[in-house]
Amino acid sequence: MSLYTAVATATGRDGRAFSSDDKLDVGLALQKELGGTGDGTNPEQLFAAGYAACFATSLQLVAQAKRIDVAGMSVTAEVGLNPNGQGGFRLEVTLRTKLPRDVPRDVVHELVEATHQVCPYSNAIRGNIPVELLID
Repeated sequence: MSLYTAVATATGRDGRAFSSDDKLDVGLALQKELGGTGDGTNPEQLFAAGYAACFATSLQLVAQAKRIDVAGMSVTAEVGLNPNGQGGFRLEVTLRTKLPRDVPRDVVHELVEATHQVCPYSNAIRGNIPVELLID
């Protein structure tokens, strides 16, 4: 049994995506780089926002368990869309984590690696999508 289940519907890259609770309702548009108008968001941006938020929350939980203050931290996700060489596409992700300067560098590395083992997005894509972890 799930602790929570999100439900969303999309009508395509040139349409809209909306959640069952009406808290999310965004226009979608094919990116200019792919020949579209770019007048809306796209699945890669939505994935990046979700992954960044999930990783940040997971980092806060890991840090709290270790009694480390990470107030002011941020996570930026870069989601790349690339051809897979078989007529389809694949994703790749870079996660950039920024922590307060007073957290020692070795502790930062330990926190980020531990978070990558805890984060639901990281666990969902492990082995399917390459993820590069960077510390800013």
